[in-house]
Amino acid sequence: MRAFACPHCSFLVYFENSVCLNCSTEISYSRSARSLVRTAEGDPCANLTLATCNWLAPDPGGLCDCCALTRTRPADDDVEGMKAFALTEQAKRRLLFQIDDLGLPLAGRATDPVGGLAFDLLSSAHEPVTTGHASGIVTLDLAEGDAGHREQMRVQLAEPYRTLLGHLRHETGHWYWEVLVDRPGRTADFRALFGDESESYMDALERHYSSEPAPGWEESYVSTYATAHPWEDWAETFAHYLHIRDTSQTASAFGISVHGPALTSDPEESEKDFDALVETWLPLTAALNAVNRSMGYEDLYPFVLAPTVLDKLRFVHDLVIARPAYVPAAG
Repeated sequence: MRAFACPHCSFLVYFENSVCLNCSTEISYSRSARSLVRTAEGDPCANLTLATCNWLAPDPGGLCDCCALTRTRPADDDVEGMKAFALTEQAKRRLLFQIDDLGLPLAGRATDPVGGLAFDLLSSAHEPVTTGHASGIVTLDLAEGDAGHREQMRVQLAEPYRTLLGHLRHETGHWYWEVLVDRPGRTADFRALFGDESESYMDALERHYSSEPAPGWEESYVSTYATAHPWEDWAETFAHYLHIRDTSQTASAFGISVHGPALTSDPEESEKDFDALVETWLPLTAALNAVNRSMGYEDLYPFVLAPTVLDKLRFVHDLVIARPAYVPAAG
């Protein structure tokens, strides 16, 4: 994430701010300008109150581009569901900012009804909801917005990391497998690294949940869930790549460099170099983990990037840096 300043007084503000805490200027994010601007310069999103959305909308009284990707949400009178909805939309705005920042192709259902991206944000308070992805539709159980539930699931599934933003990056990663790998015809290259995705997905998941991962899985996968199926390996790797790029960008924006090549010298060029990105990332994670330990917390970055995992991350990196044109789904 880049650093932002108030357009009026230049005071440091967060990406989520709708008011500058220094001068009280009302501010909003302009997707076209890729910056925080005075709200008076445009039209606030219709979800300003419902989802604390601080983005500008293309039309008066309408939804911003990010909120417009959500096709299903809780009813207004679902108090708990709407709280979780607001938190999820906040994470989704960070996701969309990064997608734009990386120059990744993006199309919603409005422009690609067959294969565009859309989100169903559903509350499981009254009926079961399964977080997942299907042909561009990302479904998220809004219970993940509750920190207690999320931590319980993290421990239950023996996961080192579980966040709303992580879920969104993972599930959107499935869509980007279609956009970056399948539609452009890169499946042969994909299979050489990740395996044959034509293997039965349901059978693979059943095996994954009924047995322990094979010893030494860390040598080839970024997480245990990545071992389940090549599609899940891609989604976990894609999400992890977004974690690395976003956190590295944030560190660079605030002038943080820990015994690695500083991306601040020429960010646009150096971020294209995967080796330089990794050389910056590894010492940064060691420092962040040390800071967390000083506060009595567990490691912020509890991952090990083995050579095979780095090869998979490099594959994702190369596809992202290529910035391919969007190819609509066949239909």
